[in-house]
Amino acid sequence: MARDTTDDTPLASVSQMADYLAGGCKPKEAFRIGTEHEKFAFFRADNSPVPYFGEAGIQALLLGMQVRTGWDPIMDGDNIIGLAEAHGMGAISIEPGGQFELSGAPVETLHDTCRESNQHLATVREVAEPMGIRFLGIGGSPKWTLDETPRMPKSRYEIMTRYMPKVGSHGLDMMYRTCTIQVNLDFSSEADMRRKMRVGMKLQPLATALFAASPFTEGKPNGLLSWRGEIWRDTDNARAGILPFTLDDDFGFTDYVEWALDVPMYFIVRDGRYHDCTHVTFRQFMAGALKGEIAAWEPTLGDWTNHLSTLFPDVRLKRFLEMRGADGGPWRRICALPAFWVGLLYDDAALEAADQLTRAWSFAEVNALRDAVPAKGLKAEIAGRSLLDVARDVVSLSRQGLVSRARLNGEGQDESVFLGPLDEVVAKRTTLADDLLSLYHGRWDGKVEPVFDEYQY
Repeated sequence: MARDTTDDTPLASVSQMADYLAGGCKPKEAFRIGTEHEKFAFFRADNSPVPYFGEAGIQALLLGMQVRTGWDPIMDGDNIIGLAEAHGMGAISIEPGGQFELSGAPVETLHDTCRESNQHLATVREVAEPMGIRFLGIGGSPKWTLDETPRMPKSRYEIMTRYMPKVGSHGLDMMYRTCTIQVNLDFSSEADMRRKMRVGMKLQPLATALFAASPFTEGKPNGLLSWRGEIWRDTDNARAGILPFTLDDDFGFTDYVEWALDVPMYFIVRDGRYHDCTHVTFRQFMAGALKGEIAAWEPTLGDWTNHLSTLFPDVRLKRFLEMRGADGGPWRRICALPAFWVGLLYDDAALEAADQLTRAWSFAEVNALRDAVPAKGLKAEIAGRSLLDVARDVVSLSRQGLVSRARLNGEGQDESVFLGPLDEVVAKRTTLADDLLSLYHGRWDGKVEPVFDEYQY
């Protein structure tokens, strides 16, 4: 999340909030792809984490990126916490533990996505290399304890850090020790949003399995393939997970609003200052709960927009849909994750086939799959089938969708070329996490240090 919103438009009703979400509907020809990816910054000399302050720190890295890109600084008090392209076409932000994130511009094709990612990585390397900083592309911090992990001076993170231990066992690990790749995709109508949400929710555990890349914690195997996936099982269950009502045939924007209203808030921003609001839900806020506590207590559209950004279901609804299930990974996976979802959700035939393939899966079955995947990966089962068999079918559907889109690069290749990493997973029947564990028990001789050399950007 690069920047919290300020919009003083008065907020008065559920219908106004639902209309805000519906405002994301757009014609299919206007659909875009927005890819986000996070990475762990570390010092090349000793594989230690990079703090915020110092001549070779996250602050210096952001300032160097500002010079290279010409993007506008995002400030939190006196501290730079991100960069934003002047026309809203992309942003750079920092996660709580210093994870460095690119929120990509909304682009037309996956070829554009890959060019953007490669350019970002090249630029950040130019700035970071003289500081002795490099970046690791996997889903979970493989070595550092929570105490060893730096904390970024960002006000919303201070509020979240105090709140997380009250509502789950893994919230701080989620904030400080995980990385993800995700993609943001459009919808054309409420019905289109509903179907994409339903398919996205049901197949998110599959994405977690296909992209599993967090088998180490504090220097040794943690017994899981996706530690990040396990973390999300108990981070803050009031605002995370698979939402059962999103699988209903009549699910709509208003249903999401009604759910979001009863989720505790994190904060509101007034005059650049963050006010801790974790003691009230947004519905209570709408009813005047902060009157007498905060001078400008009336809810605004900016408050609603910020609240939506603090909800963490496996598929998040804003004015677009965010696919949130995947671990971070090496550079080829930065393109593979959006390719997987674009192929499934942006082609009508592929979307219909994916909907039919998963139609009979109940909430209980999908939730059980989500619980099983962090440890079992593609060996988990649903509806009497192994997830590996499901993966074969779904990756094939995604490929058909990408071929049908027929968006070609200069060499005449369509976007299905970006599914290569998933083809390898399915063919080998092993995830990246399995491969990392084989290296740990083999050539790496029981050490995690080599991951910093072999999986860096």
